[in-house]
Amino acid sequence: MNFSWLDDFLALAATRNFSRAAQQRNMTQPAFSRRVRALEEWLDVELFDRSAQPVALTPAGEWFVEVARGLVERVGRLPAEAVAVAGAQDETLKFVATHALSLTFLPGWLRGLEARTPLGRIELVSDVVQRCERAMLAGDTQFMLCHTHAAVAGLLPEEDFIHVAVGADELVPATSTAHAADLRFALDARGQAALPLLDYGAGSGLGRIVRTLHEAALAERGVVRVMTAHLATVLKSMALEGRGVAFLPLSLIDDALATQRLAVVGDARWRIPLGISVYRPRAALPAAAETFWRALLQAA
Repeated sequence: MNFSWLDDFLALAATRNFSRAAQQRNMTQPAFSRRVRALEEWLDVELFDRSAQPVALTPAGEWFVEVARGLVERVGRLPAEAVAVAGAQDETLKFVATHALSLTFLPGWLRGLEARTPLGRIELVSDVVQRCERAMLAGDTQFMLCHTHAAVAGLLPEEDFIHVAVGADELVPATSTAHAADLRFALDARGQAALPLLDYGAGSGLGRIVRTLHEAALAERGVVRVMTAHLATVLKSMALEGRGVAFLPLSLIDDALATQRLAVVGDARWRIPLGISVYRPRAALPAAAETFWRALLQAA
């Protein structure tokens, strides 16, 4: 079935003359006749009584006039409907965010932004920073929320992406309060048994920051990596169990510090100040995303 056959049929139904209908359809009469015959063969009925002068519609042809008009009108509306659907999709704000910030920072931050501007529908994917960066590079998302440090470069090139700081945090070495006084857990105690370290996996942005800034100092202290995990929430659970020391964001452990289930170990040099930033492509985004970005800049 060729949809253009419907226009052929409607032209002949209106003119009742093969020659004039063929002219309207910008083709020769033999070619036009073959197309009308092809439609009849597809429907397996005669649509026109060719013995009459002028050509007459058969009962099946009379029925098919309204059907054909409806189909042509429906097909004609499809481009506009497709644009409308695409526009509705463009209203969705697409985010990727690291697990820790999805749990701690994101809900309250969005609530504050909503006081300035309606946000509409939000599509959020929570993952380790390496996968979040890959989603940005692939164009699968509009915004990325993550921890940052000025001395630690990410994977998003500055010529293609921009970012704005929206908050602050801090990475601190912490362990269970019951083990905080144990010399094995002391970051500043040289010559002691190796420090049991709860470390981040390779895909973790927080791990990237800790390794860049403290790898040499940790090697000098002497550590044994008793557990490796991508998620700060997992390392927090292990620290609460007294299994080792983990560098954890204050935003994730402030409750445990307040209730004295966790304690910060080591002096101030081990603490790492962090930024919290939102990244976006430099290229233009859909209207709703650009409106969100303007509200974000005003809030920042």
